[in-house]
Amino acid sequence: MERLRAQARMEIMLTLRAGEGVLISIVVPAVLLVFFASIGLAPSGYKKHPMEFILPGMVALAVMSVGLVSLSIRTAYERSYGVLKRLGSTPLTRLELLAAKIVSVILVELVGIAILVAIAAFGYGWRPTGAFGLAILALVLGTIVFSAIGLLLAGALRAETTLAAANGLYLLFLLLGGIVYPVDQLPGPVAVPARALPSSAFSDALRATLAHNAAYPWTNLIVLALWGIAAMIVASRTFQWE
Repeated sequence: MERLRAQARMEIMLTLRAGEGVLISIVVPAVLLVFFASIGLAPSGYKKHPMEFILPGMVALAVMSVGLVSLSIRTAYERSYGVLKRLGSTPLTRLELLAAKIVSVILVELVGIAILVAIAAFGYGWRPTGAFGLAILALVLGTIVFSAIGLLLAGALRAETTLAAANGLYLLFLLLGGIVYPVDQLPGPVAVPARALPSSAFSDALRATLAHNAAYPWTNLIVLALWGIAAMIVASRTFQWE
């Protein structure tokens, strides 16, 4: 446990030093939130409360930006430069390293989500409603899923390949994963596989739990949990120090 705490502190310091990555992870979802809210981009069912569609999608995007993109690329280059090889010679286990990195992701996420909520509340009149306990559970599961996928890429692929793969998955999840467009309004051949994407389950779970008439998206939460378990198992078993 002491090794985990020490590595988590180090990961937080390294994350804060990577200012450009943190800035992009926080700024991009905030800019998109303002843009989509300004043009009223929301399905017909959300015309009365458009922020109930836009805000959860941008929160999901913020989690993806930090866990899938920023974390995976930084870790891949640490591995490429031999940083992880030196850590591998210490008593620190692979699982402890992965857990410490996820802790650093949570810190950045909290800042990004706080900014998104502030913009929605003070700029567009959004008021917090819904089942917050389940919303937090969805956030925890989503963080684990996308961080584990990012670490899986970083621990198994070359740094350049990780860069391309992380950005490719980011675009896939953004366009087809229910972030900016409802999955149920996609064409049939596209909608079926899109429903299986973790981003779809994540954004739908957040929208259901943060709506003024909150629902209980147990199916989406179960899908996220299954993705998280699978991704963590594969990442911990395939992660290579060098």
